[in-house]
Amino acid sequence: MEQIAALRAEWFVRLAEAIEGAQRLAWQLRTSESASAEARELYSRLEYVRLEVESLRQVAVRHSDKSDADWLTRLGWSGSLRDEKD
Repeated sequence: MEQIAALRAEWFVRLAEAIEGAQRLAWQLRTSESASAEARELYSRLEYVRLEVESLRQVAVRHSDKSDADWLTRLGWSGSLRDEKD
């Protein structure tokens, strides 16, 4: 199950990095001379998504032992996983 936890942690890191990059771009658009309402709205939506992903990450950490296999299945993981013993 440690393998699943590591995959999940990596997925959350990559997702957070992608959101952060999109936020930087939206911030640049928002602060340009011709800042549009759409750029401000995009930044706000990305912030909401960032907070939601962080919330999901915290839930996943607290409940990792109960839903690891189901979590990977929902993400489309088709690889085989073996239980790792400490």
